[in-house]
Amino acid sequence: MTAPKLLVSRRIRATPYTSRVEALGVSGYSVVNHTVLPKGFQKSVVDDYWHLKTHVQLWDVGCQRQVELLGPDAARLVQLMTPRDLRNARAGQCLYAPLIDENASMLNDPIILKLAEDRYWLSIADADILLWAKGLALGMGLEVAIDEPDVWPLSIQGPKSDDLAARIFGEHVREIGFFKFRECEFAGQPVIVARTGYSKQGGFEMYPEGFSFGTSLWDAIWQAGPDLQLSPGCPNLIERVEGGLLSYGNEMTRTENPLECGLEKYCQLDGSVDYIGREALQRLAETGPRRLIRGLIFDGEACPPCQHPWPISVDKRQVGYVTSAIWSPRFGRNVALAMLDRGFWEPGTAVAIDWGDGTDRSGIVTNLPMEDA
Repeated sequence: MTAPKLLVSRRIRATPYTSRVEALGVSGYSVVNHTVLPKGFQKSVVDDYWHLKTHVQLWDVGCQRQVELLGPDAARLVQLMTPRDLRNARAGQCLYAPLIDENASMLNDPIILKLAEDRYWLSIADADILLWAKGLALGMGLEVAIDEPDVWPLSIQGPKSDDLAARIFGEHVREIGFFKFRECEFAGQPVIVARTGYSKQGGFEMYPEGFSFGTSLWDAIWQAGPDLQLSPGCPNLIERVEGGLLSYGNEMTRTENPLECGLEKYCQLDGSVDYIGREALQRLAETGPRRLIRGLIFDGEACPPCQHPWPISVDKRQVGYVTSAIWSPRFGRNVALAMLDRGFWEPGTAVAIDWGDGTDRSGIVTNLPMEDA
């Protein structure tokens, strides 16, 4: 039987790198922001995990669409969208920020790049934030242009990322600080290069402008890396779960708030910053979160994909649910991210997990990330 195939069209967009990853043996896609995201190659997720932690990988993350805010009210609009205090942000900074609505519900968790005092890029997770931004700007009469620029991010991740990036952009890329960016040059054109990425192994995200220019940058990086054991890659679920990296749509949706997602440190709660949902978030902070994201390590054979929340129980009482899970070669057990009720989220708490077959697997709650689990 022929496996189902995702049909890519203008509605489900390819990236400048799609033909390249297909030539390199991509084995599956997801769809993020109406754009394909590679989810695996012709190697196991375990082999990919060890390679990512040892060498360097080139990722197609063109699905990380940019929402550009440009104009006199750009700074006001971006602050209205997030409880993170942006008053002291400087050009050249990358700022991880929860976006919330009037009820303090999570809408997205982009990295905000401050390009200038009147220009910002929101490098978004999977949600139509451009429409939210346009609605706010129109309703409040703000002087700001909002658009999705022709920018196609790609990423290099892994311990050898600095060596690879230096071959493309020059030795000065090694000086880019964590969650900082710099305008570099490739083939005579400017490229924003940021020390960020969706892994804990270190690396860079690059923001080439123009479809064909993005393809040229991919080709140059690929040709520069054979001796570094460069491999095509994608966000690795084992590494993501162990590292405590949250995924919008999995760990957080509009049914969660930033406090439940462990993002309180990114929330200004003293009333000194004006943002949508401030009063709702302050009320939630007064009583504290009723549930909290945590890690789990649990027994059993390699678990299946978590396509629906798996109930977590203590003494037959449900106290939470699993959001993402996979077998870990490092722990020799299954690992998971989970939302747990107050009173049951302390590390070391014994719980039971049912992944849908009616059998309870014994597990232990952990801190995130799981380095000390």
